[in-house]
Amino acid sequence: MPELSVIVHGPNTQGHLTGLLDSLAAQPLPGVEVIVAAVGDWARETAQRHTPEMLVLPLPDGTTAAESRAAGAARATGRWLHFVHSKDGLPAGAPHAVAERAAELPDTVDVLLFDHVRSTWETTAAPSPDGRLLARAGRTDRTLADTPHLLRLTPLLGNRAVRAEFWRAHQEELSTDDEAFAAHAVLLRADRIGCLDQVAHEHRRLRPESLPPAAPEDHYALVDRYETLLPLAKDRPAAHGVLYDVMVQDCLRTFARTPLPETVAREFFRRSSVAALRHRPENHRRPAGLEGVRRALLEEDAYTKYRAFQAANRTRRAARAAVRTRKRQVRTKVRAHQYRRALDRPVNPHLAVFAAYWNRGVACNPAAIADKLTELAPWIHPVWVVTSQNAALLPPGTDHVVPGTRRYWEVLATAKYLVNNVNFANAVVKRPDAVHVQTHHGTPLKRMGLDQMHFPAAAQGLDFDALLARIDKWDYSVSANSHSTRMWERAYPSRFVSLDHGYPRNDAYYTATAADVLAVRARLGIPPGRRALLYAPTHRDYEAGWTPRLDLAALADRLGEDTVLLVRGHYFYGATASPLAGLRRTGRVVDVSSYTPVEELALAADALITDYSSIMFDYANLDRPIVVYADDWETYATTRGVYFDLPAEPPGQVARTQEELTEILTSGAWRDESAGKARAAFRRRFCEYDDGRAAERVVRRVFLGTPEESLPPVLPLDERTPAPSPEEAEGASGA
Repeated sequence: MPELSVIVHGPNTQGHLTGLLDSLAAQPLPGVEVIVAAVGDWARETAQRHTPEMLVLPLPDGTTAAESRAAGAARATGRWLHFVHSKDGLPAGAPHAVAERAAELPDTVDVLLFDHVRSTWETTAAPSPDGRLLARAGRTDRTLADTPHLLRLTPLLGNRAVRAEFWRAHQEELSTDDEAFAAHAVLLRADRIGCLDQVAHEHRRLRPESLPPAAPEDHYALVDRYETLLPLAKDRPAAHGVLYDVMVQDCLRTFARTPLPETVAREFFRRSSVAALRHRPENHRRPAGLEGVRRALLEEDAYTKYRAFQAANRTRRAARAAVRTRKRQVRTKVRAHQYRRALDRPVNPHLAVFAAYWNRGVACNPAAIADKLTELAPWIHPVWVVTSQNAALLPPGTDHVVPGTRRYWEVLATAKYLVNNVNFANAVVKRPDAVHVQTHHGTPLKRMGLDQMHFPAAAQGLDFDALLARIDKWDYSVSANSHSTRMWERAYPSRFVSLDHGYPRNDAYYTATAADVLAVRARLGIPPGRRALLYAPTHRDYEAGWTPRLDLAALADRLGEDTVLLVRGHYFYGATASPLAGLRRTGRVVDVSSYTPVEELALAADALITDYSSIMFDYANLDRPIVVYADDWETYATTRGVYFDLPAEPPGQVARTQEELTEILTSGAWRDESAGKARAAFRRRFCEYDDGRAAERVVRRVFLGTPEESLPPVLPLDERTPAPSPEEAEGASGA
C-alpha cells in the first residue's frame, strides 16, 4: 500500500495540468501513487499521455471540484491523501518529502500541514507567509487546542495532507466546492495535527479577468462559511478565538478591497456585523489602534461611519506620504549639496572604495583585491560600502560606509579608486582622476548587458541608457578568460581596458593547502572519508522564489550514508527563502546557502553539481569532477539567452532527469575518462588566466602602475597546481 495518494483533480485550466503532470513524471515517487481525476476531454487526453504511471479517472465536463476530489479519493489506496488542483504545482521532491513525513506519523494524527509557494500570472514561486507559523509548531504532533494559531495558515487543501480514513469518515461534511471551508474543517475535526516545515505545494492564483465573473451576491458565501465553521470550535476557546479573528479580518479585508454595488456592500457589511456579534467569544478584547476602531464599527453595523472612517484614513495616509516624500526630497537635496561640495575637494590617492553584490559585504573579486592591496600597498586605505543590514556581519575592524549617509557620499566623491563587482549608483560622478574597476562576478554563460535587450525575462525593465552611462565610468574590466573578454566588450561596449589577469577570487583554488581543505570540511561537519557533493543551482529570471529542482531527500537516500550533499541556494533568494529546513535533520543534506565565502565550499567538495551557475567556471580551476543537471536547458536558454550550448560543451557529464543524475553519481561516470576529457577541454577554454596570482596582477597594474609587460606572467595550464582534493588532503594528513 502506498503511503501517499496524490489526487490531481479538475479540468486542464489554461493548460497548467500539463506542467504539473510533466513535473510528476520527471521525478521518482517512492511510496506515492498519482491519481488524476480529469475533468473534460482536454484533461483526460493530457493525463493519459502519462500512463501507466498514473491512474486516470475520466470525468465529464461540469464535474465540480468536490465531485472530482471524491472520485479520486474513492480510488486511492494510500494511507494519506494530498489533493492538488490541476492548476497548481508540486515542487521537485515534494511528494516524497510529504510521504516520508507522513510515514513517521501514527494513526492518531489526522492532518499533516506543510508550507507552500505562491504563483500568479506575473510571478512564480513567491514565499508564503505560513513558514513562521509552521516553524513555531515544530515537528511534534499536536492538538488544535495546543496550536490554535494553525488556523491562520492559508486555507488550502493543497498545503495539507489528510489521513485517508479520517477523510472518508468526514467526507460528507468536507465534500464542498468551498475549498477554504474544507481546509479549515479538517483542522477543526482532527484529533491531532502534524507539521512539515518545508515547501511541498505551489498554489497558483489565476488572473481574475481570465475567469468567469462572480456575481456580487456570491460574497455573502464568505460570511456563511464562518457561520458554519465557528460552531465547530465552540468547545475549544483558544481555537474559537483565533477563528473568530480570522473571520473578522477576512470580512473586513473583503469589504475594503472588493468593489461591490452599494446595496450589496451594505448587505455584506450587515451580515458580517451579525456574525461578528453572534460569535464574539466571551471577554474577547478588540485589538488596539485602528484595527480596534474598525472592529467596533463593524459590530455596531455602522456602515456610514465605516465609509467615513475609510475616507479619513485614506486622507491621513496621503498626508503622511506627502510629508515623507517632502522629507526625502529635503534629505536628497542636502546630500546632493554635500556631494557636490565634496567633489570640489582633491581626490585622495590613498583612499579606495570597495563594494560587492549590491553592497552585501566583503566578498568575491573585490575582497580578494582588497586583501592583496593591504599586503602590497598598505598606505592605501580601503572602505567598504555595506547596507545597514549587513554591516553587523563584517569582519572585525572593517571600515565601512552605509549607502545614503553623509560619509558615503564623501568617500565616493574623494576616493582615487572605486572597485565593484556590479555597478555603483547612477548618481556617482566619474571624476577624471579617479579610477573605476569593474571586476564582474562570474564568467558569462547567460546573456548580459545590452545582449539582454531581446530577452524580456532577463531584462525585467532594465534601463539600458542608464546602464550605458554606468559602463562609461569603467576604466578597467577584469576578465578570467578570453571568452569573457569578448562577451564583456560586446555586452558592455565602452572604452574600458580589459585586464586579462584572471579572477582574484579564484586565487584561493591554487593557494589553499591540505590543512585549509580539511579545516573547511571540519567546519561544515563533514566526517573523514565521506564524499561531499556541492549542489549549487543558479536562479531563474522567470521565478520569484527558489524551489529545488531535485528531490534532495531521495537523492541523498540513493547516494547512501557515505555522501553528504551541500546545498547552496542562489543569493538572490536570501537565506530565509531556503526551502531546505525540513531536510536538515538527515545530516546528509546540509543547507549552506548562508555560508561564506563560497570558495571554501568549493574547496571542501569532492565534486560539483550545478545547472547553469557561473560557479562551474570557477570550480573547474580545482580540476575536480563537475556534473551539469540541465533539466530545463531549452526553457532557460530561450527565456534568459545564452552565449553557448552548455550541454554540447560541458565541463563533465550532463543529466537531464534526476534518474540520469543518480545513475551518473552512483555508477562512477561522474569521474570517468569521458568526464575527464570534457573537463580538460572546459578548463583550457575558461580557466585561461587563473593561476593563483590574479589579485597580485590587478593590484600591481591598477594601484601601483606596473606596466603590463612587467606583471607576473600567467602560468601555462599544465604548470599550475590546484589545491589538493579532500581525498588527497586526508591522505596527506594520515586521516
